[in-house]
Amino acid sequence: MTALRSAAAAGPLAGDLAVPGDKSISHRALMLGSLAVGETVIEGLLEGEDVLRTAAAMRALGARVMQHACGRWQVQGVGVGALVEPDQVLDMGNAGTGARLLMGVVAAHPITAFFTGDASLVRRPMARVMNPLRQMGARFMARSGDRLPLGLAGAPTPLPITYRLPVASAQVKSAILLAGLNTAGRTTVVEPEPTRDHTELMLRHFGAEVAVEDGPDGRVVSLTGRPELTGRPVLVPGDPSSAAFPIVAALLVEGSDVLVRNVGLNPLRTGLLTTLHEMGAAISVENARTEAGEPVGDLRVRGTGPLAGITVPAARAPSMIDEYPVLACLAAAARGRTVMHGLGELRVKESDRLTAVAEGLASCGARVSVDGDTLTVEGDGRPPRGGGHILTRLDHRIAMAFLVLGLATRDAVTIDDDEAIGTSFPGFVDLLNGIGARIGTVDGEGSAGHGGTEGAITA
Repeated sequence: MTALRSAAAAGPLAGDLAVPGDKSISHRALMLGSLAVGETVIEGLLEGEDVLRTAAAMRALGARVMQHACGRWQVQGVGVGALVEPDQVLDMGNAGTGARLLMGVVAAHPITAFFTGDASLVRRPMARVMNPLRQMGARFMARSGDRLPLGLAGAPTPLPITYRLPVASAQVKSAILLAGLNTAGRTTVVEPEPTRDHTELMLRHFGAEVAVEDGPDGRVVSLTGRPELTGRPVLVPGDPSSAAFPIVAALLVEGSDVLVRNVGLNPLRTGLLTTLHEMGAAISVENARTEAGEPVGDLRVRGTGPLAGITVPAARAPSMIDEYPVLACLAAAARGRTVMHGLGELRVKESDRLTAVAEGLASCGARVSVDGDTLTVEGDGRPPRGGGHILTRLDHRIAMAFLVLGLATRDAVTIDDDEAIGTSFPGFVDLLNGIGARIGTVDGEGSAGHGGTEGAITA
């Protein structure tokens, strides 16, 4: 555990950088490569702790998963339906996506596996995934509240289902589709709002038959079971959720000019870019291209001054749910009121992010309120005072969001623990310092005095 402090940048941020590979795509590439016949070579894999846990789990389930160089991995798959029972507990660390998707993979195999995680993951609800997997024939033994640690006995003869998601969730949709791979017939998911479609795109990339159509009740995604997946090369683009941090940093520090290379621009992941454009941000796409079925581009970001507060509709939440913490920090420096609706999902992430963001902003002198699932931030066109000491609650996005805020505040912002950052963004501090940020240990370079922690918050 190391406390970090972020002090105001000495001048505009400048330079170009590449963020780590997309975490969502990295998890899926390892899983589908393990279920394919033959070899899958993955370039640009995120080597954060969350994805490394998935790699270890796939090895335990019988696949050969080998690292050859930074970001370059080779997977020798066993084929759909051929996973083996693991000898040890599958410890997923902090990887909520990895845990939920892997439960879907295992649920359709006639094996028993035990799942656990770190102090944060064992508090997170798993019922939303377990309920449809039970309908497919899997059996669970879990702690009260359907939480980890849990045992999963896969279905000997899994049943195809049609399942309407009660809440838009790419994790639940993906878990059902992954279980459907080893299920005869068609497995169908109806989602009320379109969610990120990396699973559908990658299933097609490996040879599965996936149909997607818009119906009167939402988007209908159907998978034909028992395909023979074939190993394929996968090039993982930069994670747009990770790119959000240098993007917002450049927008907060006036005069900045930063190029973020190789960012995934899947339209179901670009809600933040849409929101930033509505606020008046100067962001342009360069070198747009398609790689392994995913749109990719380089983003040039210029800090031209304060942005305007806007209202962000609830329908946009699925396309930017992980970016709200850093957006809220930017909103504290905008002109006027920013209202973000439909944030209930933030309460069941690595921490209760809605509460963590509100308390953290208040400790930095921002005016913030929470009403149900709506977060409102009032800005006057200048960054808030800063000076807060942020409790990260083992949440990487809370840690990084407030370190970014500290680059523009008068008084430095401190986070209590940097450990979780490595789950999704290894090298975060060095990368931001490389373009002019001042982030360091409390007693080291980048430290500065900070004021009190009083602030206004209502809930």
